[in-house]
Amino acid sequence: MPADLILIAYDGSDNAKRAIEYAGRFLTTKRAIVVTAWEPMVRQAARMSGLSGVMQPEWVADDETEDVALTDAKAINDEGIRLAGEAGLEVEGHCAECTTAIWSAIVEKADDLDVDIIVTGTRGTTGLRSLLQSSVADHVLRHSHRPVLIVPPGK
Repeated sequence: MPADLILIAYDGSDNAKRAIEYAGRFLTTKRAIVVTAWEPMVRQAARMSGLSGVMQPEWVADDETEDVALTDAKAINDEGIRLAGEAGLEVEGHCAECTTAIWSAIVEKADDLDVDIIVTGTRGTTGLRSLLQSSVADHVLRHSHRPVLIVPPGK
């Protein structure tokens, strides 16, 4: 893959939309890949039942029906692709299945695509809340060996 490639982590939030805007305005390269990480519903259900102390349901996805989480991720990714195009970027999209954590899926996809920089928005939490809820952007920054542009929330 040619050099000068941006990975934009996109989850549909206003902060992710802001990250796309800033990537289009301030980064000189215009090649970008919008990545939306998603977790299969069966894993979400298992994680949630484990957190609540309820027995894990014996639910298996139908092989012929697309996972609703993937369907949602594709729609979110399509929106990110549209916004990146409007920001002047030459863009393609990817949905990355999360097997452990959202930040891990983003870092792994960045490595797979050998991107030059990762762009992400953040919720901008501070104080005690930031200690209890570490953000995806924070984990991407700590675990990626690539430059990371974190765009804070607007006013």
